Amino acid sequence: MQPGLLWMPLPRETRLSDLYFWLKACHVVSVIAWMAALLYLPRLYVYHADAEPGSGMSETFKAMERRLQNAIMTPAMLASVALGTVLAAMPGVVEWTAGWVWLKAAMITGLLAFHGFLMRWRRDFEKDANRRSARFYRAVNEVPAVLMIVIVVSAVVKPF
Repeated sequence: MQPGLLWMPLPRETRLSDLYFWLKACHVVSVIAWMAALLYLPRLYVYHADAEPGSGMSETFKAMERRLQNAIMTPAMLASVALGTVLAAMPGVVEWTAGWVWLKAAMITGLLAFHGFLMRWRRDFEKDANRRSARFYRAVNEVPAVLMIVIVVSAVVKPF
């Protein structure tokens, strides 16, 4: 395909493997957006936990958290998982007998679980029913960073 012709429809003979680098680029972008949200939402919770329930500040945090979750975090997660699944299913891309693949899969499962916890905690804030301290949210804010480091090292270094 010639540069500048990206707007044209793909020829019928284009295969999924021809789109590999585009899929990978979109996957990386979606993962970056998802990680940014996973790192930012707990930080909002830190400040929200110190706001008086029902106050103007609390209501502002509710709107910010809802928009971050619904407009960025969840769509980016869905795109990351969908694109990652397509890439992993492409023949010759993943060596399924390697240990790093399964470590990465376990860490991704951890990120998905963390995403679920963030959604549950946001619902608590939405109902003015948060029972956790700002200190708790500061601590859990480190979880996605640790998981991300293990995922990146696993996928890039492939240590085992």
